Amino acid sequence: MIEVRSLGKSFGGSPVLHHINLALRPGTLHGLVGANGAGKTTLLHCLYGLHTDYTGSVLETTGLPIRAHTGLLPYEPYFYPRLTGREYVEFCLQARGRPVPDLAGWNYLLELPLDQYAEEYSAGMKKKLALLALLVQDFRYLILDEPFNGLDLSTNLLVMEILRRLRGQGVGILLTSHLLGSLVELCNEITVLADGRVLRHYPAAEFNHLHADLLDTLHQQKLTQLRQLLPGRA
Repeated sequence: MIEVRSLGKSFGGSPVLHHINLALRPGTLHGLVGANGAGKTTLLHCLYGLHTDYTGSVLETTGLPIRAHTGLLPYEPYFYPRLTGREYVEFCLQARGRPVPDLAGWNYLLELPLDQYAEEYSAGMKKKLALLALLVQDFRYLILDEPFNGLDLSTNLLVMEILRRLRGQGVGILLTSHLLGSLVELCNEITVLADGRVLRHYPAAEFNHLHADLLDTLHQQKLTQLRQLLPGRA
């Protein structure tokens, strides 16, 4: 299990995360939601080790080195110029000292032009390519920042099924998404961040409260105005 204890992070003396506590268990899907600027991406970067100058602690409770056993899908994957999709996947594997497998099976699912330059891909194709580079590796944990961003409906559904099957194989997955419905359908637990603080952890049994709670938390004043504009509406 990856355990975050009282994690705090500042940039230039301005606090961004405040005393975050969170646990990512093997064989679970854990969603992370919040408005833009809530600190979601910063938290993911602290978990993965891209930021190290934080307070508190991030540890794997069985002693495994987190980065060696965790795959990260960034919000905006970066691709070197003049590198094909296939060369990008090979580069990712070789950087970790892992053999390059046959990509045909996974690419049958994701349908990428692997011999085309990755910089020419659409936003959705870039997301799928970065995901492909994770799927061909055997990770114990995955940290996915907006994995559905840019994907069409059919690919969205397919990626959701892939994540369910990875969970069934014991992988612990932490993901952010603005698609609340997808998280509610997928996750075992959802954590809500606001202004760099954990507002609440929701187990699956309490997901029915999540939509109303988020509306009230994020838009309390606007809801008052909305009731004035549209009185009598539920």
